[in-house]
Amino acid sequence: MADLVARLIGMRIHQTGIEQDITLACVDPWGRAVDVPTTMSFEQSDPFAVTLTFHAASGDVVWMMARHLLLQGLTSPAGDGDIRVFPSIDEDASAVTVLDFSSPNGHLVGQVPTRELQEFVAETIAVVPVGDESAFLDIDALAEALLNSAAQ
Repeated sequence: MADLVARLIGMRIHQTGIEQDITLACVDPWGRAVDVPTTMSFEQSDPFAVTLTFHAASGDVVWMMARHLLLQGLTSPAGDGDIRVFPSIDEDASAVTVLDFSSPNGHLVGQVPTRELQEFVAETIAVVPVGDESAFLDIDALAEALLNSAAQ
């Protein structure tokens, strides 16, 4: 049954992570509604992070955020920096979660049905339970990657 639900909501589950396609409902600077196709992904090897890939005509834009920020933002306002997440209600009285991204290059505010994010977060927790993240980190590989990047 879980596999059927995953396919219906555009979620792809593999042995070490998951991906889910969502549509971020945004408003452009002129007040027009714009749907931004987005892929959320989570990997067991990077258990503290969720990656969001915004698919735009000019090319993909990738943002990473803390999984705990997304989890907290489902029920209460979370985030002080470049990403803020908070629950809300849309014009149809449906539960949505607002994602607010800020950078020196621009600002994007969008919303996604809360149920979709809850299902995604639940699957990330099934892959890596909250509190067990450090058990999935390969510190040696991380240190090697950092040293290799510094040498270049």
